[in-house]
Amino acid sequence: MERYELNFISQSNLEKHIRNTILKYSESINGINLKQFNSNIVDPIKMLFDSLVFKKDIEDIIESEIIRQKDKSNNNIIGYFHQNLFKYINNSDWIVPKTGFDIENINNKIFVEMKNKHNTMNASSSQKTYINMLNKIANDSEAKCFLVEIIAKKSQNIIWELSLDGKKNCNERIKRISIDKFYEIVTGDKLAFYKLCNTLKWLIKKVIDEMPEFNKTKEDTVIIELKNMAQNNLMNSLFFLAFNTYYGWKEEDYLTDNYKIS
Repeated sequence: MERYELNFISQSNLEKHIRNTILKYSESINGINLKQFNSNIVDPIKMLFDSLVFKKDIEDIIESEIIRQKDKSNNNIIGYFHQNLFKYINNSDWIVPKTGFDIENINNKIFVEMKNKHNTMNASSSQKTYINMLNKIANDSEAKCFLVEIIAKKSQNIIWELSLDGKKNCNERIKRISIDKFYEIVTGDKLAFYKLCNTLKWLIKKVIDEMPEFNKTKEDTVIIELKNMAQNNLMNSLFFLAFNTYYGWKEEDYLTDNYKIS
């Protein structure tokens, strides 16, 4: 039996946070329907190219798009996990504000922007984040700002240097730091993140095993609904979903009777 050895967060609180994180996977577990699949309108022209260039059946391309959509949601869930875990760290004052920085410690004047990967932000997003940090330290002489990267290129705690309007900026109160170094600052234990990862290897499974409803995955209904929509012609269904308000696309040319609105 595995022993719980983290001294900066109780097992009950970590299990509670893991359980809350798993619950956010409910959409992926329950499967998605056509309405959810097309909530942001899929691109049928790209899917047509992908199908023909990679010589894949359109059904496989749709399955890939379903996985991509789920993966995007799942990445957001992992961001929730990393961000909100700090609320449970013993004797700390970390909060997750609804707006502004991802996490804050008002008493220690620490303000954090957290990213899952080192290459998550484009140039515009980096500049916006950096300017926000510059404003924070300009208005609070004791404030310290961190860009925390979960998947960094390497373990580091360095001054974040960034060019704004062609001028190089750096300030010792704005740091770019990997998650292991940040856990060291928060907990005082340089191995805290390493220990957390080793604990997650068995504790996530323990929590899932205690949630029987998550052992029953449901099928996605997207392809079935698309086939029913336009007499098994998946490509026609995809084009109609995207362009049904455009010139030329008529219900009678594409939809089966059950799906016609008029």
